[in-house]
Amino acid sequence: MNDIEKLRQLLPHWLEHNAEHASEFLKWANRARATGEDRLAHHLEAAAKKLEAAKHDLARAIEQGGQAEDSCHR
Repeated sequence: MNDIEKLRQLLPHWLEHNAEHASEFLKWANRARATGEDRLAHHLEAAAKKLEAAKHDLARAIEQGGQAEDSCHR
């Protein structure tokens, strides 16, 4: 497997994995806020938003040829 083929396998995994992390960050932000740790919650929410931005970029990378099913030569 060459590097591009490997990347085509990794991109969807990274996309899903980041979504899972963002969800966990938000869950823990809610828990932190419930105990009065608003500043901590704010930082966790900010991290989740950054992962959302990364999600967009990863999705664009997949659209630009990072799909594992795509066997076209580029």
